[in-house]
Amino acid sequence: MPPTVSERVSEKRDRIDLDNVLSKYPWLHQEGLDAILSPDSDGLLCGLLMSHARSWRIRGFYDGKVLVCDSRIKPSQCVFLDMEIFRSGVRSMGQHMLMYNRNRIPDAWDNFDQCLSANNLRQHDGCHDFQLKYPFGTIHLLLLLVNHFRKIEIPRTAVAPLLFTDGTYHNLFRYTENSLNWLHYLRYDEANNPLYAIFSEDQYTLDQLMQGMNNFWRARDEISNVPGERGDRVAITPRGGDRSPRNLEKHEGQYRLQQAPKERAEQFISLLSESTGWHYNPSHWSWGCWSKFLFSASSFQSDKLRINGNNFNALIDKRPLSFAMTSGQNIEYTLEEPDQLA
Repeated sequence: MPPTVSERVSEKRDRIDLDNVLSKYPWLHQEGLDAILSPDSDGLLCGLLMSHARSWRIRGFYDGKVLVCDSRIKPSQCVFLDMEIFRSGVRSMGQHMLMYNRNRIPDAWDNFDQCLSANNLRQHDGCHDFQLKYPFGTIHLLLLLVNHFRKIEIPRTAVAPLLFTDGTYHNLFRYTENSLNWLHYLRYDEANNPLYAIFSEDQYTLDQLMQGMNNFWRARDEISNVPGERGDRVAITPRGGDRSPRNLEKHEGQYRLQQAPKERAEQFISLLSESTGWHYNPSHWSWGCWSKFLFSASSFQSDKLRINGNNFNALIDKRPLSFAMTSGQNIEYTLEEPDQLA
């Protein structure tokens, strides 16, 4: 009989080796790098942190369907935050489930040589470990790594946005055993760890936590004044399968975010900045003079494919730009067509 989820969780009692991880990905502590973000709250928090702590410059956004990037910069030379890019030498960091079967790793897996993936750190795969997948945001792992070289203070006001992102607040109570196991892996019980201030039991009473989360949601909702759009993301395409660019306008042969969605994005970033204490420096953020790249996004579900070793390897043979197992039955992926990553 295969082990239960509880038995698998109890087997995994490893702890992250910060020096080893940072030696493999030294760009994490470099100053002044260019970055491309996922356009949701996790990506925006990652960008805000790296702009504040490392003077990184946010050059654009990628949502799996469309990529916009400062036309003076090659996207392949940027660091992609809150997504994993399947291209050798392209730096990226994310928290999605990527590997299907660690006992049958495709030859092209080296394309992730500069990709820091939370689940890959522990050799978690969808075949054996999907229920043990990383339950937090990219920002939580990034915080831990950045703090190793520069102390990052977490004020009490930062707890709500850091629990809000990527459904972390829900995952703590829905997948408690797995969440505790990952917190142990991330060394959250060490007092110099910024995650201690987020997840420690004495940070909030339950009532204070609920009030803090509710206040943050209401502040987010005040920014969400457009039907079909939430205030916690930069919408460059509609949600769902439609890959048509949204909220972009052409200006002198380049693209920029329209004024109203730009103002909403900056309102939300300012909310995050006020909560965390991480300074929002507008000169570090690009909202225009963009090149636009259109890609082909699909999924196993829409292709009517089952997840198995053969179908996964067939996907890898197509050289997807990015992909992720979004459930035990589905993989979403992006191919470089019609455009190519420059």
